[in-house]
Amino acid sequence: MDVIVVGGGPVGLMAAALLDAAGVRVEVYERNSGPSRQSRGSTMHPRTLEVLTMLEGADGRRISDVLVAEGRQVPDAHFATLPDRLDYRGLDSAFPFVLHIPQWRTERILADALRARSVPVHYGAEVAEVTQSADEVRVRVGEAWHSARFLIGADGAHSLVRRAAGIDFPGTEPDQVGFGADVRLAEPVERAQYYWNLAGHVSVVPLTETTTRVFGLKAGDVGLSSVEVRRRQAEPFTLPELLDSLTAICGRDFGAHSPSWLSRSSNAGRHAATYRAGRVMLAGDAAHVHLPAGGQGLNVGLQDATNLAWKLAAEVRGWAPKEMTDGEAGYDAERRPVAEQLVANTRAQDALMHTFSPAGGALREMFSGFIAQGGEVNRRLAGVLSGLAVAYPSPDGAHPLIGTRAPDLPLAHGTLLRVLRPDRFLLLDFTTDGSLAGLTAAHVEVHAAPLPDGPGREAWHDVRVALIRPDGYIAYAAPSPAGLFDAIAAWTTPDHS
Repeated sequence: MDVIVVGGGPVGLMAAALLDAAGVRVEVYERNSGPSRQSRGSTMHPRTLEVLTMLEGADGRRISDVLVAEGRQVPDAHFATLPDRLDYRGLDSAFPFVLHIPQWRTERILADALRARSVPVHYGAEVAEVTQSADEVRVRVGEAWHSARFLIGADGAHSLVRRAAGIDFPGTEPDQVGFGADVRLAEPVERAQYYWNLAGHVSVVPLTETTTRVFGLKAGDVGLSSVEVRRRQAEPFTLPELLDSLTAICGRDFGAHSPSWLSRSSNAGRHAATYRAGRVMLAGDAAHVHLPAGGQGLNVGLQDATNLAWKLAAEVRGWAPKEMTDGEAGYDAERRPVAEQLVANTRAQDALMHTFSPAGGALREMFSGFIAQGGEVNRRLAGVLSGLAVAYPSPDGAHPLIGTRAPDLPLAHGTLLRVLRPDRFLLLDFTTDGSLAGLTAAHVEVHAAPLPDGPGREAWHDVRVALIRPDGYIAYAAPSPAGLFDAIAAWTTPDHS
């Protein structure tokens, strides 16, 4: 194999699907006996749906289209469960909403796509040992050893791959224990409801027509020692405990019954010291853990996989420059800062959600008022949670679009999201004479496009050529093609330094 992926959750499956679409030989090892049936990460933000658009599902539809057809669209998102919500309807995205869909459905759709493409996903195959040399990585499953040129560890917060690679996982110890459950309600709610008082907080969020996600924390479960947190997390969370917590905080238990998932959570905040060690890379929870606030974990993990897959595919296929493998445009350099920001924003939400005092209530009321006013606070928070504001570093003096995400621009044939592929750049030709049509190359595909206009597109007014990375970020933008050849060479020439 070119690449072995350890972990068959959504992040591992996403990485494998993108690698396969780029022509890389890949297989997945998952310790569980089959796909998960738990909801867990049930929130899909706009940027994640955008990157899922580049993959075809088993039935030929784009995976984002399959998910949207099966999920529940909500026009806004919460920050720290504050009463006033972030409005997604004005976002410059083909998916201006939050999609609620149980994680098991996302996992099933990705697994079906891999099965249709004959990509091996080995269930009941627990990796017990990992070693690497200058030329390969080897994993032991049972008594058998398997080798590949590279390894992706998408095996969760307690990642064996991370430990075997000697990668540190620094951060803060947990000091609280929350709860989460997917249940049926005898007294259903039509839309999300949030409760906060001195007894604790609870969120009640409809996922499907029959299933509701309930999560929260009791005030007495804050300020614990890390030892106490781990002891509490090891204890099963039960339906009677959930009902008692709902009654204490909400004044009623909604007639919750028939749980399909019951779990405890903590507010540990960590991220890997590096996302790459030799031929081993980390993605998803193996690379970062945090308070589950705003439904960001799964989304950031899937976006990790998107950033990593095309770069690793280029390295496998021999056209990746050093800058893209371990330089300023490398996977670690671009995605580890995103994890740092993720841990920071969930810590801020932790303070807003879990300061159960009159002062905490006043802080929530003030911050919620900032959101209600709209403007810069609302815009920035919506950009962070949706993933649309993520941008990567660009050289000094570069065009302001470079490093930012490209919106779903209309092209002469189709739209940007639907022509993105993980094995090539898109060269967008905004000139009126189509003068760039002859520049198609092995890793560059030219598309004529009308000049972008409309609200939010002001930064494009002087752009006549743009080079879009396989993950949808802008590698080059300029008023003329003068520096275009150097830009293409910088991104696709192996010996570029």
